[in-house]
Amino acid sequence: MGHVISIVNMKGGVGKTTLTVNLGTSLAKDHGMRVLIVDLDTQINATLSLIPPVQFTKCRKQKRTLQQLVNQAFQSDSLSFLTVKDVIIPNICQVKGLDLIPGNIELYNDFLLATQIYRQANSHQQDFEKGWNHLEDALVKRIMQPIVSNYDWILLDFPPGDNLLTRSGIIASDFYLIPAKPEPLSVVGMGILEGRIRRLKQSDRATLNLLGIVFSSLGHATTMARKVKKRVRSDFGDDKVFITEIPTNVAIAKAVDEFQPVVLTEPTSTGAKAFTELTKEFLQRMA
Repeated sequence: MGHVISIVNMKGGVGKTTLTVNLGTSLAKDHGMRVLIVDLDTQINATLSLIPPVQFTKCRKQKRTLQQLVNQAFQSDSLSFLTVKDVIIPNICQVKGLDLIPGNIELYNDFLLATQIYRQANSHQQDFEKGWNHLEDALVKRIMQPIVSNYDWILLDFPPGDNLLTRSGIIASDFYLIPAKPEPLSVVGMGILEGRIRRLKQSDRATLNLLGIVFSSLGHATTMARKVKKRVRSDFGDDKVFITEIPTNVAIAKAVDEFQPVVLTEPTSTGAKAFTELTKEFLQRMA
């Protein structure tokens, strides 16, 4: 069975997507592993970091995105039913073993979702909150269940903030990684995340464990950055902070314009080398 890994922080702009696509690519390219990247973000950054817009548009027209799988999970639509295998794009960026479930700019209809849960709650004589929690508990698990055994790693890329898919993805995961920047607001996002995971665990809805925290550099050393790192190590423990940090590197930004991870576009760049080392450290921690 593969491991499902959440790459998540409630704060935006901390490098979640960049970490997800480069870690996944390095695991497949450098270590011969089977990796699936799942884009849970309506900004579809992970999707457009791996395939060009023209290909995404084609997938969207064919309903071969995560949106179709989410809709099928709470509404019967036999006329356009697709399996998760139908939606997966295999060997993206021409990397064997690296697959993608593309996201969509509208992953689910809030009103339709709430209406369905309300009807189910009434028909089963249960309250709305129980129906909603049941959906969260089952949604991502149900989508992933048929293909978990096909992969070594399933990496979930999240939007910032706390929403249905974030909670459902966390519940479905075995471990989680926290990308962070050494700045106060990033730490606030980590705190919100830890509070959410703690509540899910206390209610026996989640069992995932923290694999570690990955810092991205601010580009220069500051007193604030040192204080933030010291605080994080104090709160989480030295062993929970990855040794490898991701530097500020123009090659990482340029790679986005080529719809590929930097480990492919400029493998000898400082940024790519950092992700290569980070992947080794990731595997050591999992071992």
